[in-house]
Amino acid sequence: MDEDAVARPPQYTIGQDLSTFSVEELKRTIGLLRDEIARLEQELSSKDSTKAAAEALFRRS
Repeated sequence: MDEDAVARPPQYTIGQDLSTFSVEELKRTIGLLRDEIARLEQELSSKDSTKAAAEALFRRS
């Protein structure tokens, strides 16, 4: 069996049928989604900080 195929994360689309995923694929997908949520939250926080700084700058005028 090709090791790249085993190490490659499963293709996942929100709402797809999960019955075809193995337990390991489900665990791996959960991990990937948690990492992606953390990345999204970090970007959101960054944008909130930038927005707050811009609002503070324009309020001073």
